[in-house]
Amino acid sequence: MALRRKVIASMVGLLFLSQVLAGCRAPARRPAVQEPTLSLYVNQTGEVKRLKIEEYLPAVVAAEMEPSWPLNALAAQAILARTFTMKKIQEGGVKAHGTDASTSVEEFQAYNPARVNDNVRRAVEMTRGQVIKYKGNYINAWFHASGGPRTAASAVEGLNFRREPAPYIQSVPDPGMAITTPENKSWTATFNTAEVAAAVRKVTGQDPGTITAVSIAAKGPSGRATQLKVGKLTVDAPALRLALGSDRLRSTLLTGITTGNGRVTFKGEGYGHGVGMSQWGAKALAEQGKSPQEIIKYFFKDVELVKAW
Repeated sequence: MALRRKVIASMVGLLFLSQVLAGCRAPARRPAVQEPTLSLYVNQTGEVKRLKIEEYLPAVVAAEMEPSWPLNALAAQAILARTFTMKKIQEGGVKAHGTDASTSVEEFQAYNPARVNDNVRRAVEMTRGQVIKYKGNYINAWFHASGGPRTAASAVEGLNFRREPAPYIQSVPDPGMAITTPENKSWTATFNTAEVAAAVRKVTGQDPGTITAVSIAAKGPSGRATQLKVGKLTVDAPALRLALGSDRLRSTLLTGITTGNGRVTFKGEGYGHGVGMSQWGAKALAEQGKSPQEIIKYFFKDVELVKAW
């Protein structure tokens, strides 16, 4: 009987000690990461809204991609938009307004709540918290409308982006070329030489002189022009495209340039800078039954899809 009382007393003592020690140490499990809230500057009104990221994303996806497109294409776009948002916030957001984001496509990314439908909402919901990382860091989640026959081989080729390495960019055949609109398959853009000269001055700060010829001075691995010879100057092709108007000079994947009668005519394929995901390619892959994650990994190499919250 005495022995039994000693055993019970020892057990009680051990239980008390374990409770004391448990109270002293940190919790074994860390709480899950919570969905971030962002500050959004509304450029149209000047107001600042605070939104959960998953509340913010549908209006971005709807603005960037046709809302009636296949669910998995929209879901891939949602993953890119979420990744873009997190990387930009990490880099300091929109400093001009002191906010994380804005509704301006020039300052941040496109935003149009009026285009949101159930298809878009579902695409965001089914990828909740999913972001793309390369070696633990957010990628630059680039996308474009149509890559032509192939996407760009690097961010330098398509965008002349040199701020940081982007080894996850690769050149792949664009499956969207088969289904995209005729103007993305083959286009022609004509400018008068005064427009071209003004664009060159904007990019270089120098006068190209009388423009009697324009030619491709250098190409990247996918065939995109990286430099153009305009008059007496050599100009960065992606920058000249932006200066001339990216909706007019639809890409740097040029198939021909002619000059005459005070005009310069460019012929080319695709629409956009060609870096990262082709949206028409995403549509084609979704129609083939590919998942959003498979679509992402088709266009970006060696990346990891991570559930951040």
